[in-house]
Amino acid sequence: MSKEDLFTVDGIVMELLPNALFKVKLENNIEVLCHLKGKMRIHNINIRLMDRVSVEISVYDMTKGRIIFRYKPESVKQ
Repeated sequence: MSKEDLFTVDGIVMELLPNALFKVKLENNIEVLCHLKGKMRIHNINIRLMDRVSVEISVYDMTKGRIIFRYKPESVKQ
């Protein structure tokens, strides 16, 4: 598998599962089982419910993915 066989999609974390797995609902309303990218684990990037993330998916298995980026939460203006 090379980099050309991957594509990225944005989504929202819908469920936190054991062993650092997440269910992510993509922009096209498909749910994908995802794990964290290695650098995100090393640097202790925390993922919470309803976080907006970027997911890398292989064209060979579109039911699993890898979270490669967590967008900063939008600040609440009062």
